[in-house]
Amino acid sequence: MPPGKGGLEGIVVGKTSLSAIDGQAGRLSYRGYDIHDLAAHATFEETAHLLWHGRLPKRDELSDLRARLAAERAIPTDFLPFLKNIAGRASPMEALRTATSALASYDGDRDRNEPQANLRKAIRLTAKYATIIAAYHQLRTGHDPIPPRADLSHAANFLYMLQGKEPDPEIARDFDVCLVLHVDHGFNASTFSARVTASTLSDMHSAITSAVGTLKGPLHGGANEAVMHMLEDIGSADRARDYVRTKLTEHAKIPGFGHRIYKTLDPRAVHLKDMSERLGRRSGNLRWYEMSTAIQKVMKEEKGLDANVDFYSASTYHSMGIPTDLFTPIFALARVAGWTAHVMEQLGDNRLIRPDAEYVGPVDQHYAPLEKR
Repeated sequence: MPPGKGGLEGIVVGKTSLSAIDGQAGRLSYRGYDIHDLAAHATFEETAHLLWHGRLPKRDELSDLRARLAAERAIPTDFLPFLKNIAGRASPMEALRTATSALASYDGDRDRNEPQANLRKAIRLTAKYATIIAAYHQLRTGHDPIPPRADLSHAANFLYMLQGKEPDPEIARDFDVCLVLHVDHGFNASTFSARVTASTLSDMHSAITSAVGTLKGPLHGGANEAVMHMLEDIGSADRARDYVRTKLTEHAKIPGFGHRIYKTLDPRAVHLKDMSERLGRRSGNLRWYEMSTAIQKVMKEEKGLDANVDFYSASTYHSMGIPTDLFTPIFALARVAGWTAHVMEQLGDNRLIRPDAEYVGPVDQHYAPLEKR
């Protein structure tokens, strides 16, 4: 068997009908729908339905899903003391990982793995993620959590619970598009983790806990936070070129550039770049956008690399008033719909995921008595 590349690069490990990526052309689609079409027209709720059911919803189906999500937003009252206890000590992703596992004990379907039970769990997890992340933030800043509102969309309700005021409709729509852009992306590391766990016939909450733990890593979900810290270090657009060149000379990684699959501009970055500029103009502060475009130009000139989804999501979320350490949890807020869809797809035609390994250690060793070692 010929040796493969590290990190399973280029290795097909399974089949999916959820999303398709053409890295050479820079294309992404969900269930055959181009990401640009969905970003222009679809809501997060429509996109979740598309992933969970294989098609876009009809009007009554969309209304039903919105109602079911709204009905599942609240978290158990006795869950709040637990969340408050860890909010001051755990990072946002640590809190979300632990909360995901703990939610299993409150779920009436926790011991059931059939399709309808898993769909109910998918809806509950998706709905509750928004409440958990927002409640965590309120608790760590010394405030009581803001109860969810059933009359707002998934995106608008999250911003309301996070910031204490109903968001401007344009910002709410922009955030809705962000969720659509992040909801699924093939067999990325966190999604593959979820599928591996599900393939053992473990439960939905265990699989999603695996995914959250994987997303926490700085080489996966944490890159968007690293981009924002870089922008803060640079400070202004006129310092961007020298900063990037110095970092490249030091062989340091510039976060938000390059992608294992895309060999051209990440199609999701197209929308986030436009959003970053629009939000900057709206607020009268183009500083973050201008820094970002300056960095993008240098990286293209010096390394031939294009921006990925993490790069412009940083300035976009910052312009929305979202704390930097919540960028990765917001990634999970969207991706949980995709993770749960993958878990259900895995279980629909399951085979235990157990790859082979190429052994590279010593051979023909012989045991020596302790006194002769």
